[in-house]
Amino acid sequence: MAKTKLLIIGASSLVGRRLREAVAGDERFKACFTTRKPKHPDDLFLDLLRPEDFFGQGFEHVIITSPIWLITDEVLEVLWGQGAKRIVAFSSTSRFSKTFSPEPEERRVAELLARSEGKLVAFTATHDMTFTILRPTLIYDEGHDDNISRIAAFVDRRGFFPVCDGAKGMRQPVHARDLARAALRAVVSEAAADKAYDLSGGETLSYHDMVARVFAAKGKRPRIISLPKWLWQTGFWLKNTLSPPSALKTNINMALRMNTDMVFDHSEATQDFGYAPDGFRPYFLKQIEIALMGS
Repeated sequence: MAKTKLLIIGASSLVGRRLREAVAGDERFKACFTTRKPKHPDDLFLDLLRPEDFFGQGFEHVIITSPIWLITDEVLEVLWGQGAKRIVAFSSTSRFSKTFSPEPEERRVAELLARSEGKLVAFTATHDMTFTILRPTLIYDEGHDDNISRIAAFVDRRGFFPVCDGAKGMRQPVHARDLARAALRAVVSEAAADKAYDLSGGETLSYHDMVARVFAAKGKRPRIISLPKWLWQTGFWLKNTLSPPSALKTNINMALRMNTDMVFDHSEATQDFGYAPDGFRPYFLKQIEIALMGS
């Protein structure tokens, strides 16, 4: 059986890293990766801001793990002109969960996601191509992400973790490894053509319990301190008064959302292309062992 020629855009992204691992053992595909800084001999150079310089060698199947708003009509024109027929692109459930956020930058990101999805749908409809949009929930990959690994880093530094009003909001963390497997299934699935899917993790648990799992993964007894909403608001007000916030990750709404459910149904993805994510079991002990060996 001939292998499917597959182009994967975004080799250094969370999912891209795991796709390199997943596709290496998959006999169905002959894959090439793109990056602005090729490190592997078979990698192809692609700057999404200058797609006209790209030569993709006629890949009909494409998985895009770079931010979907970087996939402009110019990028799609280049891929289509070089033979692309099927595009699988990653978006985010933030398109829905942050639409009405009090934080303007979060609303801007949600709008950008929705607009970018719409552009992909419109382009493929007029260029004899099919699309699949994958919207993960909270992505993690031990030591590499800005979500679970960020919590783990705080735990390492402080030995405790503060939450807001009990942190009862439900979460569904999904590992980048599961998303890589999902993309490989979706890109060859006829049932997934011209559809968008929410990809949640295999387990739903409260924010508080999610943090407790991180402590366990670090080999530590959970020390989770619940602070009232008013105290968080006062603390952020003082911080922003004395020093304006320098990053979206420090806004107060992240703390307040600890009590908001952010739950999505992935049953359609399971039905159409066999999506089967694992439960939330982060594993940091290997990193600890490596650190000890080097000390």
